[in-house]
Amino acid sequence: MNFDLPEELVTLRDAVTDVCEKHLIPGIKGFEEREEFAYPLIREMGKAGLFGAPFPEELGGSAAGFLAVSVIAEEISRLAPEFGYAMNMQSMTCPYTIYNWGTEEQARQFVPGLIAGEQIGMFALSEEGSGSDPAGSMRTVARRDGDVYRLNGSKMWITFSHATDVGVLFAKTDPHADPAHTGITAFIVQPKHFEGYSAQPIELPGLSRSLRSCTVFLDDFVVPVENRLGEEGEGFRIAMNALEYGRLTVSGRLTGLAQSALDVARNYANERIIGGKPIARFQLIQERIADATVAVEAARLMSHRVGWTMDQGRVSTRVASRAKYFATQAARLAGDVAREVLGGNALTAEYPVKKINAYIDMLTVGEGSENVQRVLIGEDSLGIKDATRHAMRNRFAGML
Repeated sequence: MNFDLPEELVTLRDAVTDVCEKHLIPGIKGFEEREEFAYPLIREMGKAGLFGAPFPEELGGSAAGFLAVSVIAEEISRLAPEFGYAMNMQSMTCPYTIYNWGTEEQARQFVPGLIAGEQIGMFALSEEGSGSDPAGSMRTVARRDGDVYRLNGSKMWITFSHATDVGVLFAKTDPHADPAHTGITAFIVQPKHFEGYSAQPIELPGLSRSLRSCTVFLDDFVVPVENRLGEEGEGFRIAMNALEYGRLTVSGRLTGLAQSALDVARNYANERIIGGKPIARFQLIQERIADATVAVEAARLMSHRVGWTMDQGRVSTRVASRAKYFATQAARLAGDVAREVLGGNALTAEYPVKKINAYIDMLTVGEGSENVQRVLIGEDSLGIKDATRHAMRNRFAGML
């Protein structure tokens, strides 16, 4: 068993570093100051192929696989965490869900523009009060009206929804279904093509004011019948499958943030002099750095395992949940270590500690909070509920 990254993925990681340092890091400042969506920078990422790893070449992808997705997501979040969102909206939970569950025509129509960064994606499942209970608490409804559906309701915490061209959105076509999840349907939505859609950015201190999450409002928002994704009532299954792929990117992103926090702490510990010697010489500092170092390495291995499992076409629900949960723990630890090592300087804009921890806090909730993962992992481990009970789909495995 070889734990080293293949040479082609090392080269890919170096290419991601290059994109971040040449385009994303210097380019985002102006968009943040103007609170404008960074369309050109998302296009640069698409042009560099950062979104196309799990897609076939005929759709504009590279067929590099899911381990490649993990590597890309980690490196982006290590260097430019604002753009980590794009790995879901432009690669996994939005376009890959369309590719995975859509018709050939839907895949050809929507996927190439999304992974090229020419179209902006979103994934709209959560609602106010329904983050951990998307089936039972969903209030958004879709009513069939001839050749279209009319959607009414709202969604919350929907990333990129203020700029979206194409998204995957879930609504109840049967609000009275029992059990509730059997009444949910998935739709491919085009907010710029049809009236009845609006998005209001949510104020999230410490996070990007360019690449944002919003509340979405739907007022008789039109979706053509041909844009339904899968069959009526199949939406919950589609959503649960999509979240597995989202957990791959989120575990990678958390690992990148953890590595960034650890790097800041190590550099500072070697530079900060107290009593005539660097604080890196103090045993307590060494202990905390050691804890974070081991946690980050373990999180990376778990994230890579998710990508490898998906590349093999195996059911990944269990490993994806565990990786997301552990990467959360590792990132929190590394973020705390950075705060402790830097002391008062962790509060200043001169160092990125507050920014790193803001993104860690955000990702501890995304794709299933810590407690949701604990429940899923605990029930699975105790034999109460099989974590793999939701059938998984993976079209990429068919390309191998």
